[in-house]
Amino acid sequence: MSNLVKGVILDESELLSASEHGTPTNANDSSFQLRPGASYLLRKLRHSNIRSGISYGPGLSPDKVNVLKRIAMEYSCECFFLHAFMDGGVNEITRAWGDVGGIIMYVVQNSKDSMCKLSSNWLITVVGAEGVTAGQNPSMLYINKLEELPLTICHVNKKATCNNVVVVGYVMKPSREEDFAKRGAFPLYPTPNGLIFLPLTFKIPLSSQLQNVDVVLHKATDEIITIELSNSSVSANRITYTKGMQELQRFMEDHSDFLAIDPLSNIYPVLDRLKIQLILLRLQEQKAKGRHAIRGAHFLKVDDFKDLGLPQRLSDAQLSLPCIVKPQVACGVADSHSMAIVFGTEDFKDLNVPLPAVVQEYVNHSSTLFKFYVLGDNIFHAVKKSTPNSGILMKSYERNGLRPILFDSLKSLPIDNENRNSGDLISCKVDLDLELVKDAAKWLAKTLDLTIFGFDVVIQEGTGDHVIVDLNYLPSFKEIDKDIAIPAFWDAIKLKFEARKMQQATIASSS
Repeated sequence: MSNLVKGVILDESELLSASEHGTPTNANDSSFQLRPGASYLLRKLRHSNIRSGISYGPGLSPDKVNVLKRIAMEYSCECFFLHAFMDGGVNEITRAWGDVGGIIMYVVQNSKDSMCKLSSNWLITVVGAEGVTAGQNPSMLYINKLEELPLTICHVNKKATCNNVVVVGYVMKPSREEDFAKRGAFPLYPTPNGLIFLPLTFKIPLSSQLQNVDVVLHKATDEIITIELSNSSVSANRITYTKGMQELQRFMEDHSDFLAIDPLSNIYPVLDRLKIQLILLRLQEQKAKGRHAIRGAHFLKVDDFKDLGLPQRLSDAQLSLPCIVKPQVACGVADSHSMAIVFGTEDFKDLNVPLPAVVQEYVNHSSTLFKFYVLGDNIFHAVKKSTPNSGILMKSYERNGLRPILFDSLKSLPIDNENRNSGDLISCKVDLDLELVKDAAKWLAKTLDLTIFGFDVVIQEGTGDHVIVDLNYLPSFKEIDKDIAIPAFWDAIKLKFEARKMQQATIASSS
């Protein structure tokens, strides 16, 4: 695999745009601007499993050199001085990187083609060479924009393996991508099980990227603009995605054999807390004699907090106060994580939680939460501190002037600040029936037809019931050691791809 791209050198001509305000007086002068696409590319290379560096030649001002070094430090790459007709810079890179185990791609502007004489072992990639084709100089590659470079690297690396890799195109919001990428989840270099990860961008035509992709991994909920409930539930025609995600959606609809992890239709139940609660009701059918129950929390859908019959409806649903109130829409919109804990029926009046809502049983669970992650055939879990028991919450309620406790579940949870070292902490002994939950995880994977998802379990004091209180699609599973979780993540994707290909082959042979 010596022809794999294992290093990228970005010439400064491709990073900094020319000053519009004269010569800057210091390295932090805003006159030095990153070119369009430069920041995007540096972020992608940072955790790509490919060495990356920035180069500059003679004649550059000290201030500009300082800016380049600062950029290199910010994006965890290195800065090298290179001269087109001297070997010192190349030797410096060799000393810094050693044998990278593949080729180095040198990215330069068309106007600096003299720099292309640096090393015959480098793959020169010229940016912005409009009207130039590879046939005019077959030893070079030509792209129009910096955003095309990950796709170019992916294409070169796939060709170097004789197409014996699976290219996974992925799309999610930058902060989530960073969580995955910094643990090495998205390399542009083949993983041990033969995957290459390509960041999909909506800055260049999506069709040209998807031609090189075998499977798409998406967090579509990051691309939702609005969700409207139809017939009191989430449906496909009531979800508005970003323009780029709509393009991806159309592509997948037009290419029914194209594999996505997971199909958009499979994630719709996860967007709807009511649907998930109804699915969890069926867990009761899996209960085995002599084992604890595993179930969803008792719940009630509410359309109007001022409903005079609400107290009786709560009682009929086996709900006693306090209860936790959540919006029915589970994710994808701004207020989907705005929740409340209510202690009396009067707390529902003017409650600031979006309607329709799901009122859910509050389970006393010794402040212990078990986060489970399903990655294909692998199931992992982590233990986290959670909200306190209802008795301690009641004290917070009283201190709060007998007002419901409002919170955003993505930002912070109600905790017991006065009794951090009391018995109601994570150190309390809680008996987890791991096999019980794993069996439920397998049932959920089959029922929901999801490859990668997570759910939260609490154990009810007194009964020992294992209660599933939340479920989400494509979590970051950052509580699990990356050396264990990331290979399992890769395996889940590869096995799903192979199973789908086998299924398609079976259908084709029988037709």
